[in-house]
Amino acid sequence: MTIYQIIIPLQVLFRGSRMRRFAKMFGVGNEMRIIDVGGRKCNWTLIDKRPDVTITNIEFDSYEDGRFHYVRTNGERLPYDDNSFAVCYSNSVIEHVGDANARKKFAAEIRRVAPRYYVQTPYKWFFFDPHTVGAFVHWLPKRWQRRLIRWCTPWGLIDRPSQDKVDALIAEIDLLTEAEMRALFPDAQIIKERFFGFTKSLIAVRV
Repeated sequence: MTIYQIIIPLQVLFRGSRMRRFAKMFGVGNEMRIIDVGGRKCNWTLIDKRPDVTITNIEFDSYEDGRFHYVRTNGERLPYDDNSFAVCYSNSVIEHVGDANARKKFAAEIRRVAPRYYVQTPYKWFFFDPHTVGAFVHWLPKRWQRRLIRWCTPWGLIDRPSQDKVDALIAEIDLLTEAEMRALFPDAQIIKERFFGFTKSLIAVRV
């Protein structure tokens, strides 16, 4: 049993609420063409509409599954013309793509392939990090994180990752501030998703 399996009910609760707000905000209807950059099918089962969804990800091969079209591709170079989709959606992905230059390319592609978009990312200054399911450790210098994550976070204690896995996670994740999100998506409204009054996530929205 991994920590991510344990917290599935919480993920479904939060993501279900988020997906319903997204569907209402964008007027999602059956057969609307949407691209989900870096996502998975599970999010789209949480709403009662049935849009036509292209899901891009580097973690699986390209294939067709009814209204879902899986495409193996990098989010920094999407193989589509400008405004090919009605909406571009991306949930908890931009913090994984790499350095500032990679994030800039990723954001530019999202803004290019659809006139409307919705991009969510965990907020850097929220006390809880969803990647380690731990509190406060992600605020520390990375040289301290690599020592503490294994013994001071639920992910470290339950999954018992090797030091190589801890180092890989630290190298991959770069949580964003509100100023960074505004710079990446200058034509968007930045919505703050809150949890008990604290900003939990940032969502760049262009409706």
